[in-house]
Amino acid sequence: MSTTAAAPSRPPAAPAVTTAPPGGGPVAILNAPAVVPRAYDPATAPAAGRSRVILENLVPLVDGGRFAARRSVGETVVVEVDAFTDGHDKVAVALRHRPGATGPWQEVDMAPTENDRWAGAFEVHAVGDHEFTVAGWVDRFGTWRYDLNKRVAAGQDVGVDLAIGAAFVEEAAAATEGDISTSLAGFAVHLRNGPRGEAIEVALGAPLEALMRRHAPRHFVTELPESALLWVDREKARFSSWYELFPRSASFEPGKHGTFKDVIRRLDYVAEMGFDVLYLPPIHPIGRAFRKGKNNSPTAEPGDVGSPWAIGGPEGGHDAIHPDLGTIGDFEELVKAAAGKGIEVALDIAFQCSPDHPYVKQHPEWFKHRPDGTIQYAENPPKKYQDIYPFDFECDGYMALWDELVRVVKFWNAKGVRVFRVDNPHTKPFPFWEYLIAKVKAQDPGALFLAEAFTRPKVMYRLGKVGFTQSYTYFAWRNDPVGLKAYLMEVTQSPVADFFRPNVWPNTPDILPEYLQTNNRAAYVVRAVLAATLSANYGLYGPAFELIDSRPVRHGSEEYMDSEKYQLRHWDGDHSHSLAPLLARLNQTRKANPALQHDRSLKFHTADNGGVVVYSKRHGDNAVLVIANTDPYRTNWSTLDLDLSALGVPADEPYQVHDVLTNARYRWQGNRPVVKLDPNESPAHLFVVRRRVRTEHDFEYFA
Repeated sequence: MSTTAAAPSRPPAAPAVTTAPPGGGPVAILNAPAVVPRAYDPATAPAAGRSRVILENLVPLVDGGRFAARRSVGETVVVEVDAFTDGHDKVAVALRHRPGATGPWQEVDMAPTENDRWAGAFEVHAVGDHEFTVAGWVDRFGTWRYDLNKRVAAGQDVGVDLAIGAAFVEEAAAATEGDISTSLAGFAVHLRNGPRGEAIEVALGAPLEALMRRHAPRHFVTELPESALLWVDREKARFSSWYELFPRSASFEPGKHGTFKDVIRRLDYVAEMGFDVLYLPPIHPIGRAFRKGKNNSPTAEPGDVGSPWAIGGPEGGHDAIHPDLGTIGDFEELVKAAAGKGIEVALDIAFQCSPDHPYVKQHPEWFKHRPDGTIQYAENPPKKYQDIYPFDFECDGYMALWDELVRVVKFWNAKGVRVFRVDNPHTKPFPFWEYLIAKVKAQDPGALFLAEAFTRPKVMYRLGKVGFTQSYTYFAWRNDPVGLKAYLMEVTQSPVADFFRPNVWPNTPDILPEYLQTNNRAAYVVRAVLAATLSANYGLYGPAFELIDSRPVRHGSEEYMDSEKYQLRHWDGDHSHSLAPLLARLNQTRKANPALQHDRSLKFHTADNGGVVVYSKRHGDNAVLVIANTDPYRTNWSTLDLDLSALGVPADEPYQVHDVLTNARYRWQGNRPVVKLDPNESPAHLFVVRRRVRTEHDFEYFA
């Protein structure tokens, strides 16, 4: 955003809406945002010419202001802008911010950093829309004071200069009232009539500077043409730990279909591992037609339960419950019971239908039809999904379709669901998601949406811009230090981090990465540690992960053998080799260390062994250092090259690192410690960094 061109038009309250003209033909875009250059106008240029401060390159600003930047409650929003003027005059810059679009502005001074770059910050405490802007002006008093200081240092007579300064202060006194005006008038008298030495001391002192910075009249202020948008989510948008569980496999009796009551009985297990989001795949009736059998067989055998993503049957559609799981009342009881243990239930939103879905008969116009009159099923050639009909989001009745799908999400939101995992959102139009999310957030500003979009980066980023709170990532396929560093730095730093929040998963029901297909416990430990510490939002598909289910359906495939997507599974959570204790320790550490609850401080350090990855996070005085062996088969030694400033450790002092995975403590000094990572003992270190503290009696401890 710059003062030399008009800002883009604001996004409408609801997204741009398309309309087809009578009789068909091209579709027009209504209220579409656009960037319109403002031509030079000689008639207005002289008046604008006295506002001499230039403001450029504001951040955070997403697509020139078309979309809101994202933050969460409790975060500090750092705003930067280029601010400068002609000549040698000093510039003053103020950051203004407020929740919503009305009400008084709050103002924060911005400070120069380097090369005419200015920075300021404010905290956000309320969920919803916020806006901020920047104003700049020539600081006449600041310029005078700067020059006065140089003249005094040069031994020049400054009598006239003090009189000039007195006039500035008198102007400020006249523009204020009460004690402020009285104080400023007193300072002006000192400048005009006081002894020369005292007058200089007053002129260059901090009290007068502070008063003038706040109360001096601002002449010819430059303001950005429009305020910038900011959406503030609740804290769980920034920090969450997800656990995926198929309710139909929750039964404690092998071979029996699980219910919501069974899931309630398993809540203690999830809570003891420390997860705060329980994600359930679709819980709706499943179609019979073209039902898939075990291991994605195109032919279902008697008793096969089908894929939960083939939504809809005689019992209902997207707002109905599969009868074998229970009732709506049972589901609401599950939501309530989970909340009592600090867990939110997340539902899968999969906007597609089985051939048996009520929509197919009620609204055939919402689907694409082939020349023979049949409805087009889903395909990803050569794969065919005859049990799924995708919606036609470009059909003539698209607005009725959009509004019905909005109704579905609002329905579940009203049942207490505030977190939604959205299946394949990249296969639906961006304007639809912008429309739906805006409508749902109008009902519940705290609603959160996770995009299951394993697709091209720009598509994933656009979904973040239009409103998705979090997104799945490429983490599952980034296994070496080089790939991890390149990808995680991309998605955790500005400008991407201003609209995209990564949620990293080492596995999903669709993805058993090759790295995990070897039944190697160390591989699972490393991936769990990396997921839980690289990103403040992470999740995993269990119990497959903690029970190390590493069997692919065939070599070269990422599909699980006996996948829960197509059949019931029975899990023995009490198995001796379970990683549940490790997950509990990781989640406990995440909750105890604010550094792991944020992403922007992620810093990668150097190791001289190419199989070792080293990184840290820091929030205030809390610093965490992670060192992991990405080779789960070989012991690796490495000499590290740590950036001690990123850890908040003085270069010349000892410090302690406490490995929360083993409870071992080591005293280090300097930036080049040596570490050993044995896959059979400890393939990763999760260190909390503790700095040295000395008491007045010279007693030393680390905190």
